[in-house]
Amino acid sequence: MIDISERAQQHFRKLLSQQGGDGLGIRLRVVDAGTPAANCELEFCEPVDLSGREWTIECVGFNFYVDGDSARWLEAATIDYEPNATGGQLNIRAPGIKGKQPGADAGLVERVQYVLEAEINPRLASHGGRVSLREIDADGVVLLQFGGGCHGCGMADVTLKQGVEKTLRERVPEVTAVRDATDHATGATPYYDGKQGQSALG
Repeated sequence: MIDISERAQQHFRKLLSQQGGDGLGIRLRVVDAGTPAANCELEFCEPVDLSGREWTIECVGFNFYVDGDSARWLEAATIDYEPNATGGQLNIRAPGIKGKQPGADAGLVERVQYVLEAEINPRLASHGGRVSLREIDADGVVLLQFGGGCHGCGMADVTLKQGVEKTLRERVPEVTAVRDATDHATGATPYYDGKQGQSALG
C-alpha cells in the first residue's frame, strides 16, 4: 500500500528514539480526503491510542500505522526523506489523496458536495465558517446548513446569495436555487454580529 524508503524509516527511528518509551509508533491519517484540501497528518502513537482499525506496516524497530478510513486514499503512496544542508525534508506523495472531480455523469448530490468541499468551504474557512449539504429537492433547490463563524453571522444571507448560490449554479447547472436551513438566532460564535462587514466569499 505505502512504500516507506529506508531513509524515511531511519528518520522515523531517530524521532522515536528522541521521544523515548517502548512501543511508540507513527500513525498516518488523511484529513479532508477526496477534496483539493486533502492533506496527510503524522503523529506519534502508543498501542493504547489505536482503535484496532489501523493497517500496520512493520518497519525495523517500530510500527507504522495507517488510519483505517484513510487507507483507500493512500494507494501507491510513497514516503521518503531527503537530507539537505539544513537537516532534511520528509516527502509524502499520495497520488489519489485528493480524489477526482466528479464527471458530468456523476449524481447531482456528488457534484454539489464536491463544489462545497473543493471551492466554497475553503473560502468560508477564512471566517471560521463552513456549509454542509442538507438535501436537494426534485426541482434542483439545494438546502444548506451554515456552521462555525457563518452560524448567526449578520452577513450570512449575502454570503449565500452572492457567493454560495452563484458558485453552485455556475458549477452545477441543474441547481436552480440555494436556501439556508440554519436557525441563525442560535449561533454561538458569529463572525459578524450585525449587518456590517462583507461576505465571507467576497
